[in-house]
Amino acid sequence: MITSKLTSKAQTTIPQPIRAALNLHEGDALQYQLDGQRVILSKVQTGQAVDDPFRTFSEWYSDADSKAYADL
Repeated sequence: MITSKLTSKAQTTIPQPIRAALNLHEGDALQYQLDGQRVILSKVQTGQAVDDPFRTFSEWYSDADSKAYADL
């Protein structure tokens, strides 16, 4: 079993064997899926849709908005 600890700021380090198994690198996006009392951690695949609550508001989503906020 591989474990890690949670800091006072609710952060943890993903252990090296997990990073290697998922081929994780700095800047990679992660997704969390709840399954009862378990969490499934996965690497977001390039091109895979990520939940974006602001896409719901079409008035806030345009090509101009995408360009303006791309680096945030």
